[in-house]
Amino acid sequence: MKIVRYLFLLIVSLIVFSSSVVYSFEGPLQVKNQYPIFIHANEPYLEKASMESSFSASLSHSSTYTVQNSSNYVIHLDMEITELNFRYKRIIKDFIEFDMDMPVLVFSDGFMDGFLDSYHSAFGFPDYGRSNRPLNDFLYEVRRDGDLVIKGKTGIGIGDIRFAFKKPLISSNGFNLSIKGDIELPSGSAKKGYGNGSVDAGVSILLDKSISDAVMTYWNFGAVFPGDVKGYQKVNLEDYVYGGAAIEAALGKSFSLLAQIQGQSAIYPKTDLLAVDRAAYLLVLGGRYSSGKNSFELSLSEDINTSGAPDFIVNLTYKIKL
Repeated sequence: MKIVRYLFLLIVSLIVFSSSVVYSFEGPLQVKNQYPIFIHANEPYLEKASMESSFSASLSHSSTYTVQNSSNYVIHLDMEITELNFRYKRIIKDFIEFDMDMPVLVFSDGFMDGFLDSYHSAFGFPDYGRSNRPLNDFLYEVRRDGDLVIKGKTGIGIGDIRFAFKKPLISSNGFNLSIKGDIELPSGSAKKGYGNGSVDAGVSILLDKSISDAVMTYWNFGAVFPGDVKGYQKVNLEDYVYGGAAIEAALGKSFSLLAQIQGQSAIYPKTDLLAVDRAAYLLVLGGRYSSGKNSFELSLSEDINTSGAPDFIVNLTYKIKL
């Protein structure tokens, strides 16, 4: 795949041209999968293993188009999601890190359809049938056996709030290993698609490994145990596994480049729809600028498997260390 080849060349370049000065690393880009029917299933972020005390606000915008039917399921998603996510992390007695996430979601018809139509036409890329629907026309409906499960509307709502604890296991000479557990509470409306109406849980192993003084890698492996979707009717979600890797290369005291890839297994029970039943993979490229206790990051995420993920995600994050 060309994308994987380009990513490999980027990583090699970052390693070769990095300097020998020791830098402080902030961790992977704060991006999670915003696929509408998965976003409430305790979607993970890639995380660094080392602990920190911080407050961050992430603004993400994504566009999704999945309009597919099977004998049992109707999944119609033609929408854009803007998410403002607040994250608070606190080291407790140098022993454990407490983490709280509170997302605010905006479902909209958006403004990107015209651009995406021109983009697909100019380069001859498939548009998955997007051109068969009116531009910027909102659609969010999930049915099983003809019965309504989720009926989303344009508007704003609170998503499911997550709490987590991270415990370091090993920390020595550019190598960190931690274990993390989290629980997500049903604070969002399941019928409207902001939450799933159930408690979700997850566990993961986090590993940081430096390649040089200016290059750090991050590795995450985990499992998530989502509860049922309790919308207009109940749908049992599948437990899923996920993993990812990220590389951060400092290009100076204030700026770093990052590349990461993350994937997860299917979450919905078998629907016979390719856009839902296959594994999802996100390729994320971005940069980070740091000044004192403050940092800003900007990234672009691309769905590289045309399944289980938005067409793209743009993310802007501000973080302050406490």
